[in-house]
Amino acid sequence: MQEICSGILNNHVLIVALIACLSAQIIKLPIELIKNRKFNLRYLVTTGGMPSSHSSFVGSLATGVGQTMGWESPEFAIAAIFAIIVMYDAAGVRQAAGKQARILNQIIDEFFEEDHNLNEARLKELLGHTPFQVLVGLGLGIAISWIAGPAY
Repeated sequence: MQEICSGILNNHVLIVALIACLSAQIIKLPIELIKNRKFNLRYLVTTGGMPSSHSSFVGSLATGVGQTMGWESPEFAIAAIFAIIVMYDAAGVRQAAGKQARILNQIIDEFFEEDHNLNEARLKELLGHTPFQVLVGLGLGIAISWIAGPAY
């Protein structure tokens, strides 16, 4: 067990990818402060928003694998395909689910204006990302991997 933990903690690619993900989450705080004029620590753990931490994470991971294993390696191909799927999901499926939640919340709001007795729990609207948020997250992840450099 100690050997496994030691191996994970010494995995440079994994550590840099986690740093990229955390960096994206931390960057969301000042962006949301400027955008909404309020400081909300929830942005450290929430999905959605600018930049995409999912894209930053998988972009950094793929870049780190390419740097260490080689750009022609099967490992890089796997990491790159994984990154594309995650980013497509973040900008596609999850973004659509967020739009649906927004519409359902609007329906609920209008319904309750007429004094109906139903549960008015709101759905989470900020689920996905715009393509721009995904690209910024990807750029951040790649940049952090290049700055950290490969660990040979």
